Amino acid sequence: MPTFQTAVVTGASRGFGRAIAAALVAAGTSVVGIARDERELRVVRDELGEGFTPVAADATDEALVQRVIREHRPSLLVLNAGVAPHMAPVHEQTWDTFSRNWQVDTRHVFEWTRAALREPLAPGSVVVAMSSGAAIGGSPLSGGYASAKAAIRYIRGYAADESMRAGLDIRFVALLPQLTPATGLGSVGVAGYAAHQGVDQDTFVEGLQPILTPDQVGKAVVTIATDPGSAAEYRLGGAGLSPIS
Repeated sequence: MPTFQTAVVTGASRGFGRAIAAALVAAGTSVVGIARDERELRVVRDELGEGFTPVAADATDEALVQRVIREHRPSLLVLNAGVAPHMAPVHEQTWDTFSRNWQVDTRHVFEWTRAALREPLAPGSVVVAMSSGAAIGGSPLSGGYASAKAAIRYIRGYAADESMRAGLDIRFVALLPQLTPATGLGSVGVAGYAAHQGVDQDTFVEGLQPILTPDQVGKAVVTIATDPGSAAEYRLGGAGLSPIS
């Protein structure tokens, strides 16, 4: 079972990213956590201790990506950064609101994946890209969110093929978590869909049981990263991981 001396986690200041960073530090991995909000990152540093190195920056910045990889030489990347989608039906979106997740979620996965192949990362390294269950089921009230997350699945597949072709021995995995009210981003989605269906949020949440928690996501990332025989893609809900065939 592989171990990782250093990991990079994007979107590490809250939600899934914070939980992933905590799980990795608990497993003995030093984490470089990237997010825009310096204050929130300092709080995570205070919580996790010396095993967490905060970097307040834009995870889509190509120069930042190159610098972090060259300075820290991570053997695990967890590409989790994203922005809350604008919740509205398609005809009430503008192109700027519709493409919001393409500009952050998808772009940062592209930049880090590209750098992982071009540097490249060391043999045996793992790149975990956070997609979404919306990439399979759709998300009609969140603009381009579902398609942005679907593009992440394609990028993962393309990168895995290139890693194999070049003999790099870098493993690329996608994780597709279900909608959950347990994060800020998820709560926005829950509120939007509950209102759209004309039900209260508690009623809508009942349909999501069992609820996926950030701690489950953190543990799932550790499991996926350290299991060399794992699948290339997983769905993740409150009931656990399910490989996608």
